[in-house]
Amino acid sequence: MSGSEERLVDTLVIGGGPAGLTAAIYLARYHRTVVVVDDGNSRAKWIPRSHNHAGFPDGIGGEELLARMSAQAGRYGSRFVKGRIDAIEGEFGRFRVWGDGLALEARTLILATGTLNRRPDVDPDTHRRALDRGQLRYCPVCDGFEATNQAIGVIGGDARGVAEALFLCTYSKDITLLATGAMEIAAGDRQLLKCAGIAIEERPLIRLVFGEDGVAALLECGGERRFDTVYPALGSDSNDELAHALGLEMGDGCCIAVDQKQRTSRKGIYAAGDIVYALDQISVAMGHAAIAATTLHNDLRTREGRGHRSLA
Repeated sequence: MSGSEERLVDTLVIGGGPAGLTAAIYLARYHRTVVVVDDGNSRAKWIPRSHNHAGFPDGIGGEELLARMSAQAGRYGSRFVKGRIDAIEGEFGRFRVWGDGLALEARTLILATGTLNRRPDVDPDTHRRALDRGQLRYCPVCDGFEATNQAIGVIGGDARGVAEALFLCTYSKDITLLATGAMEIAAGDRQLLKCAGIAIEERPLIRLVFGEDGVAALLECGGERRFDTVYPALGSDSNDELAHALGLEMGDGCCIAVDQKQRTSRKGIYAAGDIVYALDQISVAMGHAAIAATTLHNDLRTREGRGHRSLA
């Protein structure tokens, strides 16, 4: 898609998770031409069933939510391209974008590339089954309620693991901190864990075994601990390659820095969702996207000479 003004779209949204799809819905309803490029790896697909997404009292699965949002965006004219973006050049008004078999041009960009959780060493099929059974969980904010009164293992022998274990104390009094190597926990954090009644397993974790009756954590020297569910607190990796290639200002090391209107440090480029430093929640990502889409629309209106008093 290149060359003529007729083929130049108003917005290219990079990423088809909750943030990218919300932006596409808003922009299409602003009568903007929108193309969404997505590689199909949104971590929202990992969600077996979300019970804290407003409007779904019985919960909704991640794949179903994405399918509904894609259909909604498509209904208003958003177009979808499967693939990855490898290179971007240009400026506000005409960005040129390339990927595997892709060549697109857009007046503006929204980066909604998200992040990926670091997983324990488990094969993909076992990982999916464990997620579906609720034996493996990544977001205590999202699903800690479902682990109420369960025996919980938290994998993370550092400050991140400590923070997650302490957060889960709201839901259970049976929590054990595990690590794949030596525990690297400060004395003050050890005292916090002790006061909260959280056990520390000093023997390194070798392997997780998921069965019908729970999770076995196999430890060095033949040890074993059993849990109902396990939370890996191993951190995440931002999909920030494009942000760095574009020279965008970053915040917190790996997240895109934005202003209150979701504008990045380069004119015509906006960011939303987990790639922006904030609470990693679907509701937050959707809020980012609504702001980014409305800001983008207003910025284009200004560029087009349509005077306005901003609504956002």
